[in-house]
Amino acid sequence: MIKDKVRGSLIGGAIGDALGYPVEFCNYGDIQNRYGRQGITRYDLEPYWLDKSEHTGMAIVSDDTQMTMFTACGLLNAQQNNEPLLNSIKEAYLEWLTTQDSDYILETAPKCWITCIPEMNVRRAPGNTCLTSLKGIAKKRTPINNSKGCGGVMRIAPIPLFAAVNNRMGIVDADQLAGDAAQLTHHHPLGYIPAALMAHIIYRLVQDEMPSCSKFETYIHEGMEQIKGLYTVSKTSLRAMENLVGMAMELSKNDQPDYVNIMEYLGGGWVAEETLAIAIYCTHRYFNDFEKAVIASVNHGGDSDSTGAVTGNIIGTIIGYDGIPQFYKTDLEHHDIILRLSDELCDIQNSTVMEYNIKV
Repeated sequence: MIKDKVRGSLIGGAIGDALGYPVEFCNYGDIQNRYGRQGITRYDLEPYWLDKSEHTGMAIVSDDTQMTMFTACGLLNAQQNNEPLLNSIKEAYLEWLTTQDSDYILETAPKCWITCIPEMNVRRAPGNTCLTSLKGIAKKRTPINNSKGCGGVMRIAPIPLFAAVNNRMGIVDADQLAGDAAQLTHHHPLGYIPAALMAHIIYRLVQDEMPSCSKFETYIHEGMEQIKGLYTVSKTSLRAMENLVGMAMELSKNDQPDYVNIMEYLGGGWVAEETLAIAIYCTHRYFNDFEKAVIASVNHGGDSDSTGAVTGNIIGTIIGYDGIPQFYKTDLEHHDIILRLSDELCDIQNSTVMEYNIKV
């Protein structure tokens, strides 16, 4: 059961990413003109920005899934090498940087086996904040920014998945680690608080054999109360996060079209609190319907790959891998690799309860 949920979360995130990637930066009218009245509902295997000679026949993923996969590798490396979790995740992100920037070369041999996969060494619209922050870390400088972009929240799903299996980590520690992992690159409180809340929600869903919409609501409210205790100096940001999440759940109950609710009230998902709020809206409105949820999450004029990825992470945890329609699994880039990472997160031998209390 738990392995199916872990697989569902990571594959679900990659599906939402791949579905939304071709329409990132497109307004809703352009999406409809290109894909029809319902917008994009199936993979575009020939994305317009690629030359025909570069078409692979696969639904390609963006930097969101790449970085999520490196988060998973960082956790696995920490367990295998008995290293601090946050430091191992940071090192994994620096390996991702080598796949995106030829000017940065590792001083040691790669620890993440996915680094050597050719398709991982292709730039997929990496976020400037992630690149700039990691380049600073690579030069032993502490990056300084006030970014609340979604590049922190879209990559942390492996953390609560890893933590919830066999209760390896308590939920508070998992929330904190997710927030700290996002804060490696994004320093505005709303750049990392949503990552902690997302971790809390996924952790609870992983351990719930029969999740319901009402329990989903409970986990969201519980998570908000938890992060208020973790981030006591960020009251303004916490209030903004709570208000936006509350609006998302209320909007999910009305009859307006999804793109109206998203763009007019929740924003485009370019910043982390909007990304998570859109994912909560789509999951809450289409609870147990993976297809409708991910379609709603990408058909708007915002950061469609990231809103799709986070929605897929959450609803994929709810319904599990077996509940995801097969047509979304077929032709998904890195499908088998993501399944392997998912299973490794579940199967690593050391299931000792771990404590996490290291701050960034």
